[in-house]
Amino acid sequence: MLQKLAKAALGLTTALALAIPAAQAADKVLKASHQWPGGKGDVRDEMVQILAREVAKANVGLEIKVYPGQSLFKAREQWGAMTKGQLDIAAFPLDYASGRHPQFSATLMPGLVRNHDRAARLNASPFMDDIKKIVNDAGVVVLADAWLAGGFASKKECITSPETMKGQVTRAAGPAFEQMLVGAGASIASMPSSEIYTGLQTGVLDAANTSSGSFVSYRLYEQVVCLTAPGANALWFMYEPILMSKRSWDRLDEAQQKALMAAGKVAEAYFLEEAKGLDGKLIKAYKDAGVEVVEMSADDYAAWLEIAKKTSYKEFSEKVPGGDELIAKALAVE
Repeated sequence: MLQKLAKAALGLTTALALAIPAAQAADKVLKASHQWPGGKGDVRDEMVQILAREVAKANVGLEIKVYPGQSLFKAREQWGAMTKGQLDIAAFPLDYASGRHPQFSATLMPGLVRNHDRAARLNASPFMDDIKKIVNDAGVVVLADAWLAGGFASKKECITSPETMKGQVTRAAGPAFEQMLVGAGASIASMPSSEIYTGLQTGVLDAANTSSGSFVSYRLYEQVVCLTAPGANALWFMYEPILMSKRSWDRLDEAQQKALMAAGKVAEAYFLEEAKGLDGKLIKAYKDAGVEVVEMSADDYAAWLEIAKKTSYKEFSEKVPGGDELIAKALAVE
C-alpha cells in the first residue's frame, strides 16, 4: 500500500514539474527596442514602458521586455528588423525608413503639423490613413501615434520670419528642412544632433533646429542667444510612433491583440500630454540660462509655408509617388 502511495506521489510530483514549465512557456515574450536612454525620464522610453506595464496588467499571457539605448538594434536598423520579424516592437521615427518608403518623409515635413492639437487631429485624418496603409503593407502595425515638436536656436539673432534666417549657417533636421532653409537664404551644415553643441561652439554653426528634447539634453542653451520655441505655430514636428512587426502580431491571439491596442492608447495619451510639457521644460531651461525665448507668429508661419511649398513640398510632390496628394491631405486638416 505504501509503495503504491509513493508511486502515486512520485507521479503527481512529476506531473507538476512538467506542468509548471509548460505554463511558463505559454506566456509570449515580446522584445521592444528604441534608441533613447532608458530610465532617465525620456518620454519616448516611458511611452514604451507604459505599453509594457499595461499589457502586463491585462493578464493575457503576454510580456514585453524593453531594450533602450540601441542595446538591441541600431536606430535605423529597427524598421528592417520589424518587417523581417526579427524585432517585435519599436518606438521609431518613421522618417528613418523614408529611404525604403519615400512617402514617410511627409511625417517630417516643414509646417504640415503646426501644433500638438493639430497633430492629434492629424492622427485620424485621410493623410495618416495613407501613411498607415504603407506601414501595414510593408508588414508593420501601428500601436500608438506620437508627434514630437521642435524649434530653432541661434547665436546671432532670433529666427522668426524667413528674413531672419538669411546668411546664417544652420543645421537642419532632414533634407526637407534643408531645402526650405536654403530657399530662405540660409547655408547648411549637415550633422547629427549630437554634434550641434560643438558646431555652435566652434563657429561651424550659427543656428540649428532640432527637437524640444534634444535642445535640452544637449544643453544648447550654453551656446545660443535666442530660442524659437514650438508654440502655436511650430514648423518642426516629427512622427515617432510605437510600431510592431505584423509577423509578431499575427502570432498573438485576439485577447492579446486587444490588450496591446488598449495599452497603445494609454501610451499615446501619455505622450500627447508629456510632449506638450516637454515644450514647457524647454522654455524654462532656456529662460533660466538667460536665453531670449520667442515664438513664430501666424504671419511668420505662413511666410515659411510659402517657401516650403516652392522648395521641399515641390520636390516631394515631383519625386515621390502620390506625394502631392499626401501634402494636400495634410494641409486640409483644420
